[in-house]
Amino acid sequence: MDDYSEYDGVGLAGLVAKGQVTPAELVEAAIARIERHNPALNAVVFKGYDDARREAAGALPDGPFKGVPFLIKDLGMPVAGWPRTSGSKFAAGIVDTEDGGLTARYRACGVVALGKTNTPEYGITGTTESAHLGPCRNPWNPAHIAGGSSGGSAAAVAAGIVPMAHASDGLGSIRIPAACCGLVGLKVTRDRNPNLPDGYDYALGNVVDHIVSRTVRDSAVMLDATGYAAPGAPYPPPPKARPYAQEVEASPGRLRIAWSSETPNGRPIDPEIQAALERTAALLKGLGHEVIERGLGIDYRALYASRGPAAGANFAAGLARLIEEVGREPEADELEPLTWALLKGGRRQEGAAVMRSLQETRMLNFKTLAAFEDIDVYLCPVMGTPAPEIGFIDPVNLEPREVNKRQGRTYPFTPPFNYSGQPSLSLPLEMSANGLPIGMMFTSKYADEATLFRLAGQLEKEAPWKDRRPQVWG
Repeated sequence: MDDYSEYDGVGLAGLVAKGQVTPAELVEAAIARIERHNPALNAVVFKGYDDARREAAGALPDGPFKGVPFLIKDLGMPVAGWPRTSGSKFAAGIVDTEDGGLTARYRACGVVALGKTNTPEYGITGTTESAHLGPCRNPWNPAHIAGGSSGGSAAAVAAGIVPMAHASDGLGSIRIPAACCGLVGLKVTRDRNPNLPDGYDYALGNVVDHIVSRTVRDSAVMLDATGYAAPGAPYPPPPKARPYAQEVEASPGRLRIAWSSETPNGRPIDPEIQAALERTAALLKGLGHEVIERGLGIDYRALYASRGPAAGANFAAGLARLIEEVGREPEADELEPLTWALLKGGRRQEGAAVMRSLQETRMLNFKTLAAFEDIDVYLCPVMGTPAPEIGFIDPVNLEPREVNKRQGRTYPFTPPFNYSGQPSLSLPLEMSANGLPIGMMFTSKYADEATLFRLAGQLEKEAPWKDRRPQVWG
């Protein structure tokens, strides 16, 4: 299929349904592109070709993505018979014996899993660079980052290897790589895609799973297929009114949209990002929305500081489970400096400090949610700068404090909505002067993905991105 990369997931499934192509042919098309582009990108870190060919030749479920090639992020997603390294030397020997809960849901919708994608060590950084898996590079310019921690998935989708891929987001790890690579990236409402029976380290509710894709409809159709409450789920989000696929085609009406470039430290963002934000606000106004310049009015520094003790202890608890699984403590060279710093700091946390941390964050989340009482959507950039070059945020060779300083400058906007649990969406509306995508972030009220899909559908028609092509493509 010479034109394989021109189709999104819904489009490829439509070809399969009409008998114009077989799942096996789609798998071979995807494999050919992995072999062609992966040497330049390092996006796919495990190749499950034999499993994919066997699955494609069998009786696939009659789901909305029947026969569509798919990739799974190598972090927290068990796939039977496949390694789960989490980007770390310490976890390199782990092989899962059965599929995880969300893996099973992906398979039920008909996708054919081809392999696993690159991720930084334990998904910690907003760039996909690790000592174990190496750096993942951006298809638009391989000298630049693909974002993180779902960088491998984003690079593979942007290059046309697969139309969509699994991704996860704990502090921006879907939205950041989507912004870097020119994709649609939705952080869904907390527990919209349940992690049960997996996801012990998701206990704080920050991390959610979904996909990165080139089209809005792929994101909507996949969430329709996977986003339902598990039996006995303790915190299921409010149900949707109708399929999200219908929302994409529906008018958003006249929305009240606030926008701002306020940052936690008060420093201005990169002028190119600021200009892109202002153009987006003008575009929305031109579409008939009520657009006001207004920040959230929250204390970002207090919010981020409140999460420290609980997040540290949660990370240490997650590593304790991994240590039990491996059967020993990590050696000095098996964890990166930033990971060691987080683990040691997390182990020092005491129960009262952790509980106070959770309490403080909960109360500050009320202020974030209250900012949406009189608006439908909040607009800001995904990142404070265009995608930096590989090595600028280097968790392998830089001191942990410097890594965090550079991350704070580059990614000031995404974490509050992980804490509050709100849906938050990156759309590739802008491009930098040197040809790198710039993502704009749209956040709605709790559990209101519907509004985001309606607005995204409108913007996809009014400011289309589907015909842009990166250097590494197809």
